[in-house]
Amino acid sequence: MLRVLAVDDELPALEELAYLLRKDARVERVTTASDGVAALQDMVQMIGTGERLDGVFLDIRMPGIDGLDLAKLVGGFPSPPRLVFVTAHEDCAVRAFELEAVDYLLKPVRAERLAEAVRRLEVAVAPVAEPALDDVIPVELSGITRFVPQQAVWYAEAKGDYVRLHTVDGSYLVRMSLAALERRWADAGFIRVHRSTLVSARHVSELRFEGGRVMLTVGTQTLQVSRRHSRQVREQLVRQHRGAIS
Repeated sequence: MLRVLAVDDELPALEELAYLLRKDARVERVTTASDGVAALQDMVQMIGTGERLDGVFLDIRMPGIDGLDLAKLVGGFPSPPRLVFVTAHEDCAVRAFELEAVDYLLKPVRAERLAEAVRRLEVAVAPVAEPALDDVIPVELSGITRFVPQQAVWYAEAKGDYVRLHTVDGSYLVRMSLAALERRWADAGFIRVHRSTLVSARHVSELRFEGGRVMLTVGTQTLQVSRRHSRQVREQLVRQHRGAIS
């Protein structure tokens, strides 16, 4: 079970956040701090006494040490807790994920959205499992069965009851739904960028804006991200690629 610290200089927001966290069965203990200085002191004391701290739910705009400054300080700890930012401001999301945040919640915090953040925190602090063997999709080609490894797939595209897998060697049609493939490769860095497109983060080399739309370079292809998925895709790519070099 998780032990967390909630930090916010606005007392009503802090009390509401702590209340929702304490209602979650996955959270064992919630302590609170009303500013960055108090939070830093609490964390130093916990480290000094050997007390476990799994995560910090952290406001950004606070007097004195703000959330981003506190996150940088926490990053220097020997075994830093994971960070979940909770803020009324959308403009710091990229900086937050550059600091290896687990999640970024906007106020007012909804219970179901907070529950998802707790789930992500739980995954982030879980022991690292041994890497699984690369999944392989068998593809029938005129009497020949070709085995397409997951790592070779740039992106997958829904085609009715089929999925077309795009790789450096060409594309292959497989009888399965995109939703089923998304579930199968949920932990392999594949991101939904459109209702009909699933992209491998490892093969994304560029993200840019064109005419108000987000575009990705995947392998040698350029794909458009739907407006619905734009923010989530940007944040997830920053988080995954930041994690890959940490």
